Amino acid sequence: MFRGRTTHSLDPKGRLSIPARFRDVLKTKYSGMLVVTSVPSCLAAYPIEEWKLLEEGFSRYTFAPPEVISFQRYFLAGGIECPVDSQGRVLIPVHMRQEAGLGKEVVLSGMLTYFEIWNKESLDEELKKGRENFDQYSRLVAGEATAFRK
Repeated sequence: MFRGRTTHSLDPKGRLSIPARFRDVLKTKYSGMLVVTSVPSCLAAYPIEEWKLLEEGFSRYTFAPPEVISFQRYFLAGGIECPVDSQGRVLIPVHMRQEAGLGKEVVLSGMLTYFEIWNKESLDEELKKGRENFDQYSRLVAGEATAFRK
């Protein structure tokens, strides 16, 4: 599982050194290939095996509602395979760096089966919202967890 947050730098070519603890997960549990896609405010990096599970979930739609198609167009169609090189780096395409507003300093945030790549200032704003709304969000999460247990 991908856990924790860590700050890293993009090199001038747009390569990101994956933290050792994330690389270990990629090597021991997965093949090492990532699919990177855009989500609002950041990028999401999925091991290809997790990405294929997402694709399988969407493939069940024969005639999807327009909202699902729109989501697929943004999220799934935006996914790009990004191999991790022998030095543990992944090249983030220019257009994705621009869309996520990534500069030299980025933060990787573990999200269990994938990790996010954030512009540091944007993540700070998002974390502030999370702190301010923690009680409300925790009740929502607790309700969701209860619904899944039934």
